[in-house]
Amino acid sequence: MSNMFCFQCQEAAKNTGCTISGVCGKTPDVANLQDLLLFLCKGISHYSVRLREMGEESAEVNKFVTDSLFMTITNANFDRDRFITRVNQAIDLRDSLRALFVSKGGNIDVIFFEGAFWSSRDVAVMETKATEVGVLATENEDVRSLRELTVYGLKGMAAYAEHAFNLGHEENDIYAFMQQALVDVTNDNLSADELTALVLKTGEFGVKVMALLDKANTSAYGNPEITKVNIGVRNNPAILISGHDLKDMEELLKQTDGTGVDVYTHSEMLPANYYPAFKKYSHFVGNYGSSWWKQTQDFESFNGPVIFTTNCIVPPRANATYKDRIYTTGSSGFPGFIHIEERKDGKAKDFSPVIEHAKRCAAPTEIETGEIIGGFAHAQVFALADKVVEAVKSGAIKKFFVMAGCDGRMKDRSYYTEFAEALPKDTVILTAGCAKYRYNKLPLGDIGGIPRVLDAGQCNDSYSLAVIALKLKEVFNANDINELPIAYNIAWYEQKAVIVLLALLSLGVKNIHLGPTLPAFLSPNVVNVLVSNFGIAGIKSVDEDMKLFLG
Repeated sequence: MSNMFCFQCQEAAKNTGCTISGVCGKTPDVANLQDLLLFLCKGISHYSVRLREMGEESAEVNKFVTDSLFMTITNANFDRDRFITRVNQAIDLRDSLRALFVSKGGNIDVIFFEGAFWSSRDVAVMETKATEVGVLATENEDVRSLRELTVYGLKGMAAYAEHAFNLGHEENDIYAFMQQALVDVTNDNLSADELTALVLKTGEFGVKVMALLDKANTSAYGNPEITKVNIGVRNNPAILISGHDLKDMEELLKQTDGTGVDVYTHSEMLPANYYPAFKKYSHFVGNYGSSWWKQTQDFESFNGPVIFTTNCIVPPRANATYKDRIYTTGSSGFPGFIHIEERKDGKAKDFSPVIEHAKRCAAPTEIETGEIIGGFAHAQVFALADKVVEAVKSGAIKKFFVMAGCDGRMKDRSYYTEFAEALPKDTVILTAGCAKYRYNKLPLGDIGGIPRVLDAGQCNDSYSLAVIALKLKEVFNANDINELPIAYNIAWYEQKAVIVLLALLSLGVKNIHLGPTLPAFLSPNVVNVLVSNFGIAGIKSVDEDMKLFLG
């Protein structure tokens, strides 16, 4: 008997699954409660899908299911108590939906999924049930693989949908699909072909939700601009903001304005530096540190408080000096960290405890100096279109390499740094997500004024890379996106990278190389389907892959 089973991220133990505790730091009780929450969200969806057919659209259900999926993303929330509370809320919501469904003449006898009925308020019973409803409850490994590929895509989609929601942007058809997909993965009558079609449809809605978030971000804060981001420090107390949520970034900047407290971004919040609306704040200094997995070093030297707006938490070591300086908000959480509550009655979150904490801290210790450049989202690249097209036509740019996705702590991820260094000087890297930290500080130069690393932004801004590819297809009158001089060598870690991958597949992109390992949740037969239909492949050595990509 294992304590848990989780194989949703790239760190899955032995590339099979974590069974004793999560490599990410997730404890078995939390892992199992996450499985139970997902089980209940599927039950909720059995009612919400049917009620929607009756004309009942529930904003409460849409928000609850979306946020619950986001809470279960790798490295987002480690707080057992929050999950117990959430499970109880799920039971309440599901039962109210069942009552509404029955009151409208619905027949519950046609619903056979146990998550639509099971209930207990006893934590010990919850924890026992949780061990029975996880991934391994689906015995057929191919069915399990396709179901989980869909579910992990939904988790990534939920993250982006939540960020868009926070900025006042929603599309009910996205919620409807997410809930229908949660029902479909409980249907034992679906064939492998039907489940494969569901996976691809998940990718289609991944494109939709990333487009929605792009619209939300740019309408609120302007189109990202080419920006040189300071990586040094000033001699003021400061707050470090990590994660992905730009609404949190906005509210923090407003509340720190005039307080004498500076603000720095960390890891995936780096692209906030590219938005025009944030540049007006003189106390917004730049970016501090590196990728998420280096936070155990970066947070020690930063000296001030850190806010996690989303996932990418690394459990602090027992002797870490920064443990009492960490705050969480939104879907993130960790036992012992102070949690900033959600917005209520249309008011902003209250970051005053973090600001007052910062005032008591020393200024950040400088760990590097200089600048890094970014801000190459689709609108900015389109502004450079003539220059880019001319460089391609003249042969100055021979090939683009999409190296988007996630970073991670495995030593073999040095492959991506070595690959970037080995690329010929007539190639350009298109990147988004924290994978960029493997090469965005390398002196790779430029081609006729075009930097050789074009950073579009956060992982969700991989949408920009797809839009850029589609624009190049139009410009060069290509019949197929795969005819373009673009190669895809993508690093992955968690579920937001899964939805990006599925989105690219739905757009017809083929021959994507995925590393540093193929996902543990892909069965051999599902891998064969992806290889034969889409040319998905893993990575090898830098030399071997360089020969393959460059012919």
